[in-house]
Amino acid sequence: MRRSGLALCLMLAACQPAAVSNDMAAEAGGLPASGLERAAIESGVISDAAKISPVGLFQRRHEAGRDALCIIPAANGTLRFGLEANFGEQLACRGNGTIRRAGEKLILRFAGVDRCIIVAQYDGDQVALPGVVDLACGRLCDGRGTLEGVSFPRIAGDAATALRARGPGGQPLCKS
Repeated sequence: MRRSGLALCLMLAACQPAAVSNDMAAEAGGLPASGLERAAIESGVISDAAKISPVGLFQRRHEAGRDALCIIPAANGTLRFGLEANFGEQLACRGNGTIRRAGEKLILRFAGVDRCIIVAQYDGDQVALPGVVDLACGRLCDGRGTLEGVSFPRIAGDAATALRARGPGGQPLCKS
């Protein structure tokens, strides 16, 4: 009887979820990097995204058009952006506003659209929008277009190139 009780206790203990390590929690919450990631950053194998300015032009060309995001510094020390994501001739999303940085995240607040805030992932080389965005952001898009899951790889890291980016009709994507 004692052996079966002990075996039952061991089986129950084995079914308990594993404790979350600090490294795993750091990856999930954007806190300090894991030991391996810290070592790679310190040795120069990978860049520390927290130290790379997001200013520049992020763009991807594809069969349906072009997705572009420009980020420029504003006069008061903040960052401004303009973006365009195309999904064919009739479907696109467009918007602009301000950006606030929080570690490896960029918080995009769209001008003229109440409650449209998107928290994007930023790794220094790419800005990736989440797979789900607030319904209020739907007003930025034509038809069934959506900003969900759109990513923008970096093509330039300077404000001058970002300012030269053009949107529909040749209008500046980021206005100075």
